Amino acid sequence: MALWRGSAYAGFLALAVGCLFLLEPQLPSSALRSLWNSLQLGPAPPGSGSPEGRLAAAWDALIVRPARRWRRVAVGVNACVDVVLSGVKLLQALGLNPGNGEDHSILHSRNDLKEAFIHFMGKGAAAERFFSDEDTFHDIAQTASAFPGAQHYVGGNAALIGQKFAANSDLKVLLCGPVGPKLHELLDDNVFVPPESLQEVDEFHLILEYQAGFLTSGSVVLILSRVLQHRRKFPGEEWGQLKAPHANRFIFSHDLSNGAMNMLEVFVSSLEKFQPDLVVLSGLHMMEGQSKELQRKRLLEVVTSISDIPVGIPVHLELASMTNRELMSSIVHQQVFPAVTSLGLNEQELLFLSQSASGPHSSLSSWNGVPDVGIVSDILFWILKEHGKSESRASDLTRIHFHTLVYHILATVDGHWANQLAAVAAGARVAGTQACATETIDTSRVSLRAPHEFLTSHSGAGSRIILNPDKPVVEWHREGVAFHFTPVLVCKDPIRTVGLGDAISAEGLFYSEVHSHY
Repeated sequence: MALWRGSAYAGFLALAVGCLFLLEPQLPSSALRSLWNSLQLGPAPPGSGSPEGRLAAAWDALIVRPARRWRRVAVGVNACVDVVLSGVKLLQALGLNPGNGEDHSILHSRNDLKEAFIHFMGKGAAAERFFSDEDTFHDIAQTASAFPGAQHYVGGNAALIGQKFAANSDLKVLLCGPVGPKLHELLDDNVFVPPESLQEVDEFHLILEYQAGFLTSGSVVLILSRVLQHRRKFPGEEWGQLKAPHANRFIFSHDLSNGAMNMLEVFVSSLEKFQPDLVVLSGLHMMEGQSKELQRKRLLEVVTSISDIPVGIPVHLELASMTNRELMSSIVHQQVFPAVTSLGLNEQELLFLSQSASGPHSSLSSWNGVPDVGIVSDILFWILKEHGKSESRASDLTRIHFHTLVYHILATVDGHWANQLAAVAAGARVAGTQACATETIDTSRVSLRAPHEFLTSHSGAGSRIILNPDKPVVEWHREGVAFHFTPVLVCKDPIRTVGLGDAISAEGLFYSEVHSHY
């Protein structure tokens, strides 16, 4: 009888789920899978023959280690502790109510925080802002850190990139940044922090996440009530009238150590002893909270510091969310771009860069949905042609790794980099595994959302590409610049979105090989 009851119970639940699907045709498959798995009725069947399965298998065949590998990687200079929690729940805990959204380049109050969060949550876009008032930020940070369910992680682009590199046991990793006791505790044992980088107090960044909607299971009565009351929809996370189209995060901090790039000199002075064969620099965006005079002074010191790095050691610059056009223009024009070898950036940073430096498609105010591949390709080409290495220009810039939610592009000046096909595939693969918190791609938890067909340029030099999951990396050339494109298998129910860009750039660099004439 007990066995019969168990079978009947399982069948009854399965029937309820089936009815729910019929009555809710718009219900995300991720919600059904979440419900099915939580009822312990067995995992959803794998889709090895699906486009996602074919693409993942093709990646695995393409991703090979380069002939010449990095041995020692130095990373600096921004590091902190990320406090990750639900943005809606924190704002509710602060006594704030939903309202109208508005972007603020710098946050001065709780109301500014609320408006900026609403603005970006409504778009489903990531953003990072500086909070100017120290006392108010300290109060918010205390509430966030003590909030039930709040989690503490390694934070800051440099620390996250270093942490990702450190997962490879054959690499030695140096991290220079403001490392307090909590961050030191969280770092991988394979990450070496020089004593000069240690400080008594951690820098905290608050990561307000919002998730895409999903259904959680409850009792049979609850399931059936949702079947019968099928008016319920399953959008992204909601706050009042605000609905998140998909998961993302809003980051803010009052971080003076990283903002002033205090560890820059420690970083450069540590390189002589560490002897790296790759240097990764990040944190320039943190200067947005500083005065214009300090920004100009610090950028000149950045360029001087990079020029002190021995010739032949490539330098990768990781960009991040910015709102100060003058600062971005200075980074492009005041010798920072020509001083570095490689760039990493996402769609928001790419468009903002073009707008700030009067590049192609700079009249575009924002992306309308998925960034157009041809527009992205045009801007990448312009950066390398106008600011990259050439016979007539003293520049070291030869590589850009671009990433957006549904696809990645690696653009390189011919003759300087190898294994970029594997590198772009590896970066896209890690986006799917890290977002879903899986060791390998789980095809039941990801979806292929890249455009099926696209133009490689809008300048007249473009060709039309049709995506083939069995050959997921597409390559094209334009006037001495090679482009490698691959779609991303997007995680349907991301566990954590913070640090994905840093993991993508680190993985892409790990599989990249620079030619020895550098």
